[in-house]
Amino acid sequence: MKRLFILRHAKSSWTDPALTDFERPLNKRGRRAAPVMGTWFAKHNLQPDIVFCSLAARAQETFQLVSESALWDTQVIHTEDLYLAPARTYIEQLAQLPESIDSAMVIGHNPGMEELVYDQCGELHPMPTCALAVIEFNILSWETLLSGAVTGQLEHHILVRDLE
Repeated sequence: MKRLFILRHAKSSWTDPALTDFERPLNKRGRRAAPVMGTWFAKHNLQPDIVFCSLAARAQETFQLVSESALWDTQVIHTEDLYLAPARTYIEQLAQLPESIDSAMVIGHNPGMEELVYDQCGELHPMPTCALAVIEFNILSWETLLSGAVTGQLEHHILVRDLE
C-alpha cells in the first residue's frame, strides 16, 4: 500500500508587483491556513516519508509552516520541476521512489494539483489554496503509477475553511 498526500500551496500575495510569480510569498491568509493544515496532520498522526516541493516561494513557505505545526522531521526534495507542472511531472518524480517509501507528499500549483487528483482517483475535486487530497493505492511500487492504469482510493479531501 502506498499513500499520496497532494497539497496545493497556501494563498499567496500579489501586493508587490516587482516580484515574479515564482517569488511571490504567502499572504496573511496563507500564513494562517498552512499551520491549520499542519495541525490536522498532527491530530491524525500523519507524516509523509518524503516530500516533493516546488521551489516557488509560496510552496516553500507552505511546506515550512505545515511541517512546523505538524512537528515533522521528514526528508524534503525541493525542485523547480514542480513549478506550474502538469500532473505527469509529479508522477515522474514519485516513480523514482524506492519501494521502501510508503507515503509521499507533493506540494505544488494548479492546475497540476487538480489534474493529479483526478488522474489518480478518477474523481474531480477542486484544489483551492492549501487544499489537501489523500489517496491510497494498492500497489507495491511507485513506478506502477507511470502506467496510468492505477486508480487509487480518495481517503480525504480537505479544505482549510472546513477545519477552521
